[in-house]
Amino acid sequence: MDRKSRVRGLYVLTDPALRPDRTAEEIAGAALAGGASIVQLRDKEQSKDDLVRLARRLCAMAHRAGALFIVNDRVDIALAAGADGVHLGPDDITPAEARRILGPQRVIGVLVSSVEEAKPLAPFASYFGVGAIYGSSTKGDAGPPIGTEPIRRIAGAFPGIPIVAIGSINRDNIANVKRAGADSAAVVSAVVCAPDMEAATRELVEIWNHT
Repeated sequence: MDRKSRVRGLYVLTDPALRPDRTAEEIAGAALAGGASIVQLRDKEQSKDDLVRLARRLCAMAHRAGALFIVNDRVDIALAAGADGVHLGPDDITPAEARRILGPQRVIGVLVSSVEEAKPLAPFASYFGVGAIYGSSTKGDAGPPIGTEPIRRIAGAFPGIPIVAIGSINRDNIANVKRAGADSAAVVSAVVCAPDMEAATRELVEIWNHT
């Protein structure tokens, strides 16, 4: 099974800014134990060398669990760590350049909010991250909530490209993004800030699988 076809289910991001008392390994370990299909390393604070070492550890953890491992923003870290791919925002390296560097097999996730934004990026994207669906409590530049309708439109326009719904997704609304056509749902605080991260992940996976 190629990596692109494995973009499905619960997608958990590590974010040390939310809970400095929890390490990326603790977050990833709990998420993987709870059934997450994808783990993303998001850390803008550490040095390159420290990030590479951390990414390699998380990559090994994810692969042992049969999950994908994605690095936020950093193509260089993804390559050095043997990650499955990268997730790119509008201010990062272009998807075309990332594809040239990473080759055809690795995952490139691209953040979009409309069919118009998605169209020129489709030749390079392994998945579209669509958001911010319900706004964002972890990214100040995420913009206003766009709701679930863009998921339907983008999924309809690009049926071969998986959709990852992004933006303040939690146990109360995760079913809505799946019903709208998302293949995966990305969560941060719903897991990272939960009293029991593994239990929170398992609950989200359960809701997703039964929607």
